[in-house]
Amino acid sequence: MTATSRPDAPIRVFVAGLGQMGRSHALAYHAEPGFEIVGLYNRSPVDLPEELKGYPRVESFEAGLALKPDLVSINTYSDSHAPLAIAAMEAGAHVFVEKPLAPTVEEARRVVEVAKREGRKLVVGYILRHHPSWQLFVEKARAMGGPYVMRMNLNQQSSGHAWHIHKQLMKTTSPIVDCGVHYVDVMSLITGSRPVEVRGMGVRLSDEIAPDQVNYGHLQVIFADGSVGWYEAGWGPMISETAFFVKDVMSPRGAVSIVMDEGARSDDIDTHSKTARIRVHHAETGADGHFTRKDEMISTEDEPGHQGLCDREQAYVLRAIREDIDLSQHMADAVTSLEIVLAADLSMREGRSVKL
Repeated sequence: MTATSRPDAPIRVFVAGLGQMGRSHALAYHAEPGFEIVGLYNRSPVDLPEELKGYPRVESFEAGLALKPDLVSINTYSDSHAPLAIAAMEAGAHVFVEKPLAPTVEEARRVVEVAKREGRKLVVGYILRHHPSWQLFVEKARAMGGPYVMRMNLNQQSSGHAWHIHKQLMKTTSPIVDCGVHYVDVMSLITGSRPVEVRGMGVRLSDEIAPDQVNYGHLQVIFADGSVGWYEAGWGPMISETAFFVKDVMSPRGAVSIVMDEGARSDDIDTHSKTARIRVHHAETGADGHFTRKDEMISTEDEPGHQGLCDREQAYVLRAIREDIDLSQHMADAVTSLEIVLAADLSMREGRSVKL
């Protein structure tokens, strides 16, 4: 720790970026006695919930660092993640940073190098890793044994303010990069194997975005163990809500799938991580050629919502600092998932497969 004098003293946290995720993380710090918010920063005016209105606001990121926080929570646009994280760690603070870690693999590796050199904790916002239902999904899939076929997507039909946010994001990050890191990270957790080749394709479906931008993308990744995965992501008012959420894993021994409730909508942020039920299918057949076991339906109706997940994620950050958890693998995985989605983005733009 930097500013605290006792191991059990509250972690002094400065929150930069107060959009949807930044506000949720700030609410998590507010609710956890192990944290003490010392400053909030957003580059433009923003309305805050009542719980956050009493905290000091600063005019710049540098002013926030001058408060000597123990932890800096970075929830800004992705092109600023790397320089802000490096500045925070070099100032003596631990860092929580929303995904993706950086706009390039080289910058992501640089952030990790600084964390190791400075002896700082660096936690990247892979919120699904803290979701009990997704943890169960990965566990059930791994129990099947590979090789795997992994099919995942998260298409978001957006309009009004949500479409405005998506258009702003696309100035620096394509849809398959922004959310894709979550799902290729899940794929890597399931296979336990290294990615070796990536292919990507994309389409510009709107005249409201720049000619070099695409608001729909699709990637395919091949792993060293023979497993394959695909992920698609589209944003905008033209995006279909049919099969917008697919999370499905197949192996020689069966399949594990997340089954959504009927009527779920892509513009509901809880839908992005919610599972409702997990279906486990076993491929074994008997002498009569029929399946020997019925599909197993596991209810996850008591799973946490979006704010509950942010609370769990920041509780992990607190543990990582206080218990000195080794985050080497976590950081390496963050770089690997970023490498996959950026290779897909390159493949999409250059019309070729990319070897890793």
